Amino acid sequence: MAESFEPKIVVFCCQWCSYAAADLAGSMRLQYPPNIRIIKVPCTGRVDILHILKAFEYGADGVFLSGCLLGECHYVEGNYWAVNRVKRVKKILASIGVEPERVEMYFNSAGMGPQFAQCCIDFTERIRRLGPLRHKKSTESPDAIPVEVGA
Repeated sequence: MAESFEPKIVVFCCQWCSYAAADLAGSMRLQYPPNIRIIKVPCTGRVDILHILKAFEYGADGVFLSGCLLGECHYVEGNYWAVNRVKRVKKILASIGVEPERVEMYFNSAGMGPQFAQCCIDFTERIRRLGPLRHKKSTESPDAIPVEVGA
């Protein structure tokens, strides 16, 4: 079943580097899975934990953020913030019994079209191996779900 499974993948791309890399990959006619859905954001540092979790809630099987190279963020520290948020989401997913490998952070500059396409291919294969995310309807009140706050 996992071989015929086509995962739904959401990619948050910074507008300065990674979105340009995705555009370059398209201009170069590089093939990457058609099940990738790109959301352009000003900076990956603006992607909140809730944005990532909402993507899963709305049916994504995997989510990754693609930002500027470390140390080259147009907003100085934005991609470092994103790295920390991805780490927190991995912990949250593990605590609720979901594979933390379903979320990842990649770094692609504007000239890295081939690398962006390869990130999409590799991540899609990873999610395909994991299989579909089993969404369960919660019978608990949202107030009863423990939430970790802070670092």
